Amino acid sequence: MTRAIGVIPARWASTRFPGKVLAPVAGRPLLYHVLDRVRAAGRLAGVRVATDDDRVREAVEAYADGAVQAVMTRPGHPSGTDRVAEAVGSEEAEVIVNIQGDEPLIEPALIDRLAAVLTEEQGWDMATAASPMSSADERIRQPSVVKVVCDARGRALYFSRAAIPHVRDADESLPEPLYWRHIGIYAYRRPFLLRMVAEAPDALERAEKLEQLRALRMGAAICVLRTEDYGTGVDTPEDVERVERVLNQNQS
Repeated sequence: MTRAIGVIPARWASTRFPGKVLAPVAGRPLLYHVLDRVRAAGRLAGVRVATDDDRVREAVEAYADGAVQAVMTRPGHPSGTDRVAEAVGSEEAEVIVNIQGDEPLIEPALIDRLAAVLTEEQGWDMATAASPMSSADERIRQPSVVKVVCDARGRALYFSRAAIPHVRDADESLPEPLYWRHIGIYAYRRPFLLRMVAEAPDALERAEKLEQLRALRMGAAICVLRTEDYGTGVDTPEDVERVERVLNQNQS
């Protein structure tokens, strides 16, 4: 059976929120909430945290009696994907699921679906996810919200921070959902992951600041799973309170 593992890139020096992976959320480090969700996924043979900081390593080693392995990586990686690739350099795993360390509400079922696509279906190099957006949603025009357009099979055609597709005639009636919000979780076949990080970014990736465009340029077949779950990430200190409210609602 194809072996899949989950890897969480967890660097310390976040630009907007340094040390956020260990920031207290509902009385526990943010990373612990992420680990709880990842460990609840049934299709992962193991979980790794790829970090560049001893404080994160020590927190991982103290989590759940060593149930998760911390892997020390170089501090200068340009992206989380590069950090994941270093962490799995000697792993005997065919599928790698890259889970963001600031997504404490990620659904274990979505992790399992991503792992299943690459372990059970041929022809895909990567898998990711997207959730539907109403055409009236103001976030469509926000560059921080990445959109994706797919073909009929669910293969990614393009990712953009722009509002894609563009509706030329504002009065034209079009079926919903027309817009899909990309969710930043990825599963890779290990050989493709290692090839991808060896490639230099091109002009499109540098313009949009989206590394999945590098994979498309390389000809990757990226499966986009449709889901209603879009997670609730922690990007700034102000996001902590919002996540705590959701966690408290889920426990009540």
